[in-house]
Amino acid sequence: MLAVEARNAACKLPAKELSRAQEHLDHLKGGVWPGLSFGKISDPERHCNTDWILKADTNLTWDEQLNLTVPREHDGSFSRCRMFVPVDWDMGTIREYGLNETTVCQNGWVYSSSLYSATIVTNFDLVCERANLLEVAQTVMMTGILLGCLLFGPFAESFGRKRAAQIPLVLVFIFTITTALCPNYPLYLVSQFLMGLGYGGFRLNGVTLATEWIGTSRRSWGVCATQICGAVGQAVLAGLIYLVRDWRVAQLITAALLLVIVIYIWFVPESARWLLERGRTEEAKELLLKVATINKRQFSDAHLEKIAVKETEKKNRFLILIQSSVLRKYFLVILLTWFSLNVAYYCISFNVGKFGLDIFLTQFIFGLSEIPAHLLCIWQLETLGRRVSFIATLLIGGSVCMVMLAFKEGNPVAYTALATSARFVIIWAVTICNVYVQELFPTSCRQTASGLGSIASRAGGLIAPLVNMLAMYHWSIPIISFSGLTLLSGGFCFLLPETRGIELPDSVAEVESNRNKKKTKKENNSNIMHMKSSQL
Repeated sequence: MLAVEARNAACKLPAKELSRAQEHLDHLKGGVWPGLSFGKISDPERHCNTDWILKADTNLTWDEQLNLTVPREHDGSFSRCRMFVPVDWDMGTIREYGLNETTVCQNGWVYSSSLYSATIVTNFDLVCERANLLEVAQTVMMTGILLGCLLFGPFAESFGRKRAAQIPLVLVFIFTITTALCPNYPLYLVSQFLMGLGYGGFRLNGVTLATEWIGTSRRSWGVCATQICGAVGQAVLAGLIYLVRDWRVAQLITAALLLVIVIYIWFVPESARWLLERGRTEEAKELLLKVATINKRQFSDAHLEKIAVKETEKKNRFLILIQSSVLRKYFLVILLTWFSLNVAYYCISFNVGKFGLDIFLTQFIFGLSEIPAHLLCIWQLETLGRRVSFIATLLIGGSVCMVMLAFKEGNPVAYTALATSARFVIIWAVTICNVYVQELFPTSCRQTASGLGSIASRAGGLIAPLVNMLAMYHWSIPIISFSGLTLLSGGFCFLLPETRGIELPDSVAEVESNRNKKKTKKENNSNIMHMKSSQL
């Protein structure tokens, strides 16, 4: 309890600053990173580059060149992926006999004027037989995020939360710039991977650093504030891309915004909890006194001494999660749920350009719709509780995704409305999950559970592009896959307990005793009802 009171006396400034950082990073992640939402829009109008025929006649008009060198599809339009095999004939022979043998494009493509002046699709020719390389780019970035969680999680235990947030953020800044300057697709993949590596590390440790500076009564507010900033970034992204139609310029603008975050994050204080765990008591005391003064709170040495005693008793171990049957059950359910939510979220987000409506409007709606989801989440968690809220959002979200199957063809408005609604509820569930995972596990393994859960969520984002690729066999397979996972997770969440109004457990014994108390209470209520019925 004293540890909780001391954290309540700590300032909320670091959490606010980290939330602003999250806004810029999610702004970056949501679509300015080519290969996410806005990178996915493109199946641009094009045809093969057939300038070889100009050697036979430099005075050909554009229409004549197309008619002589590009075959037509069954609907009469020019093929976008094939051309006639080049020949070494004079123009008279070509006109007299024509060309019949076709091949794939040999010298690239010529793109018609489109919505964007430049995208990764047009710059790197990710069309026709190379179209699936766009999903590969998404998967590579998600792999980087996953490895970022794996690498910078243990790094934070040894070198501190602050360093584990600063270094990844610098990586994101550097490779945001290099991504904009990449001359070819292989270098673009390398840059995306390293940028994802930095994002994964910052996302994990930034939230941990913010959480450790916020008391129990405001923890849900802190998590939701971070998510709201991400939603604002998504909405602002739509305006940025609407004004700047070149993805390289958009990357550089984002890097400029990110530079501000890179500078001020060096002024965010280290976690006092981590300092105490490392035996750096004087530094922790100095920080706690400073932030307590800012918030006009009282903080005494007695508080610090008792916190330090508690902290020395807590050691995070992965085995703690496995050895306890109760924690093991909670942990596996959280892993499955977090994984399923990210699969559904990214499968929907990656297809934003396929909904049939204006891409800017759809992206804006997607970002804007997340804000009320996070605000409602705060109210719902305190009114209905964690368990009911979590189960309801999972089951409703999965069901709405299933209904999308009925509107895929011919009704883009209804399909976009359903996709936005499903994404709204899924975002709602993700926010609840972020709060829930902090309250289910004891202090001794809370960060371990949160970190491994984050890795599972990133794994879900990693395979989402691959799930979407299953549409080549049938368009309904991806929807059925991520909808089914979400519904399955909702069913397993009936195994989780309610944690509303319960103090955070500090040990495995407290978690198990809380469970036993609930069992005993249910049994007593059952016995009382049985006795009353017997008397009647």
